[in-house]
Amino acid sequence: MVPSRRLLHPCLEGGKITSFLSLGRLLFENMQFVAQRAHSDSLKPRGSFSPEARCLFLAGLVSGKKAAGKSGTPANDSEAPTLPLKACTLAGMASKTTSTTVQKRVAHVPSLQVKEMWCLSLQLRFWLSPAEGAVLNCSVPNYFISVLFCFFPLVAAETSNKKVVSHEAVLGGKLAAKTSFTLNRSGSLKAEDLTGAALYRRLKEYLMTEEQLKENGYPMPHPEKPGRAVLFTAEEKKSTDSSCRICCRCGTEYMVSASGSCIRKEECVHHWGRLRKQRVPGGWETHYSCCSGAVGSAGCQVAKQHVHDGRKESLDGFVKTFEKLPTTDGYPGIFALDCEMCYTKQGLELTRVTVINSDLKVVYDTFVKPDTKVVDYNTRFSGVTEEDLENTSITLRDVQAVLLNMFSADTILIGHSLESDLFALKLIHGTVVDTAIVFPHRLGLPYKRALRTLMADYLKRIIQDNVEGHDSSEDARACMELMIWKIKEDSKVKR
Repeated sequence: MVPSRRLLHPCLEGGKITSFLSLGRLLFENMQFVAQRAHSDSLKPRGSFSPEARCLFLAGLVSGKKAAGKSGTPANDSEAPTLPLKACTLAGMASKTTSTTVQKRVAHVPSLQVKEMWCLSLQLRFWLSPAEGAVLNCSVPNYFISVLFCFFPLVAAETSNKKVVSHEAVLGGKLAAKTSFTLNRSGSLKAEDLTGAALYRRLKEYLMTEEQLKENGYPMPHPEKPGRAVLFTAEEKKSTDSSCRICCRCGTEYMVSASGSCIRKEECVHHWGRLRKQRVPGGWETHYSCCSGAVGSAGCQVAKQHVHDGRKESLDGFVKTFEKLPTTDGYPGIFALDCEMCYTKQGLELTRVTVINSDLKVVYDTFVKPDTKVVDYNTRFSGVTEEDLENTSITLRDVQAVLLNMFSADTILIGHSLESDLFALKLIHGTVVDTAIVFPHRLGLPYKRALRTLMADYLKRIIQDNVEGHDSSEDARACMELMIWKIKEDSKVKR
């Protein structure tokens, strides 16, 4: 029992407790006094409240328990209540006045009232001293503590000033909030690993097979005629009349002389963009990317004359890379290649070639003088102008000599639709990585994704946005970067 010498509240007659019940009735009336006394003590830490306020609070708890016990226990058998014990509690009274059906409760989800009782009980035990806490544990139920907290906001005010502890600090200890963690993987692929022989070994996984080379129209060595290439696609067939050609831009037939000059001057009205399919309500629509014109619509570009490709019609003059002894570096080399072409009397011919090494540095870049007269520089796509070729003396044979010295049969060449570049170079090479095959179109062949689209989708970078035309060094570097990115991404999946 709380010592009576500590009960010095002026409302108590002579500082003497007449009964627990009377003190319980006085508790609510003395709430203002306790709050004022606690405020005068400036919310001191635990154990420093005035003895009067602390003992009054303890006495009120004890008296409240006694009062609750008297009201819930019948005086005699005749006065026994007809309501169950639940009706004597606050929750029971609420359920009794609203509905006669007992609400179904979930065992693993405690009610809000139980949570509040438990939290307030812990707060009160923290505020009391250990000795007074022992008295509280043996004499006061948890639910009565929550009720008394409504009367005494001073306890809540004191506990609210406590420092909030984070979830990380509880789980990890004192150093959790000051410590950072890094997940190191022993099998991670570092940037310096993708150089030299290591990069060569990883790129070998993406080499095109002989079947893929044939399927995609790569020039293959003729089995009987050295210096001549052979195709395994339908494009190898050509018209029996060499004087009749089909324009590769507008599809119009036109006649040429023996030298390749147009017999009749005629403008070429065409769409320079590619056909694109777009989903619309009810199906698909196909239109040109240059002007959004429908298939069959009049062209949006006018050229001076008709032109044709012609690269796959003349399969003579090809050279093939040959075997070489291993170099001191331990690998045959890795290069990215891109060519630019323009239209001549004989078709598309080489006008520029660029070679990039695995360090993304240009090792060879030169303009090339075509063998025949240029009729269209194709500047929109090639980026080559008449001024670029005006003083150029390097021929296709010069370029072939340099490349045969630079490459071997085992050198990995990387490019986008590289068969087009090999035809322009008249070069036969079988160790190829084609980004158009590594990153295939969702509809399969003959559809291929553009290099510009691949760079935008995977490396989030825009290329070929120069109004003056494409840059062969930019395209070759893009192919090398795409393959390095692809190797890194595939290595993550393998781990």
